[in-house]
Amino acid sequence: MPLSHRLLKAFFYFWVALGFAYILIPLALIVWMSFFSNSIPYVPPAGYTVAWYAVAAGEAQFYASFLFSFQVAVIAAALGLVVSIPAALVLRNGKGWLSAAILNLLTAPLIVPTIVIGAGIYITLITIEIATQWPIVGSLWAFGLAHVLLTIPWCIRLLLANLQTVNSSLEEAAASLGARPAVVLYRVTLPVMWSGVVAAALFSFVVSFGNIELSVFLSQPGNTTLPVVILQYLTWKLDPSVAAVSVVQIALIAAMLLIADRYINLTRVV
Repeated sequence: MPLSHRLLKAFFYFWVALGFAYILIPLALIVWMSFFSNSIPYVPPAGYTVAWYAVAAGEAQFYASFLFSFQVAVIAAALGLVVSIPAALVLRNGKGWLSAAILNLLTAPLIVPTIVIGAGIYITLITIEIATQWPIVGSLWAFGLAHVLLTIPWCIRLLLANLQTVNSSLEEAAASLGARPAVVLYRVTLPVMWSGVVAAALFSFVVSFGNIELSVFLSQPGNTTLPVVILQYLTWKLDPSVAAVSVVQIALIAAMLLIADRYINLTRVV
C-alpha cells in the first residue's frame, strides 16, 4: 500500500477515534463520578463507594420521575406502533405522490426542532385547558400523546426498513392458496415483520424516555419526567447521586438499543 494511502487511512482512523472520545469521555466521567465518596465532587476523589446509588434510589423525586417516564414511554411507544404499523403496510409499496406526502408528514417531526414542537403543544394544551377547564397540562396522557410525535417517525423508518427484507412471495403464495387478505396479514405479514415491530417499540421507548426538550414544557409539580428532574436537581445541587441516576438511565437506554439492534440493524435507519 502506498505511503499516501497509509497516511490517509491513519488520518481517517484518528478522526474516528477522536469522535468516539468526544462522545464517550463525558459518559465515562459521569460513571466515574457516581462512585466518588465525597459529597462535593472534586478530583482526585477522597475514595470510592456505591452508596450514592442507594441514596438515589431513596430519593422520592428520582423514583417517582423514573416511574412516570417509564409510563410515558410505554404509552408513546404503544400508540406509535398503533399508528405506524398500518401506515408502514400501506406505504411499503406506495410510489405515487400521495404516498410520498404521507411519508413526509409522518416523519416531519424529525426535521422540526423538538423544542418548537414542545412549545406548540404547550400552547395548544393551555388553550384547550382554558376553554374546557380540564387539567390537561402535566397529565400522563398529555405526555404520552405528545411523545407520540417523537415515536411515530422512528417507528415508520424501522418498520419500512424491516418490510424491505420481507419476501412478498410468501404473501402471494398464501393469497394464491385461498387465504383472505386479513388472514394473510395476521398469519404471514405480521409474524414475518415481528422483529421490526419489537425494534420499533424498543427504540421508541428510548426516544421518549430520554427526551427533555418536549417534556420540559409539559412538566408540572408531581408529574415530571426523569431527564427534567435531573436538570432541575443540577440547578440547585451537584453530588454523585445525580451521577448515579444518570448511569442507571444510560444503562437502561444502552440495553434497549442493543436489544433493538439484535432485531434490526439500526445503522440502516439512524
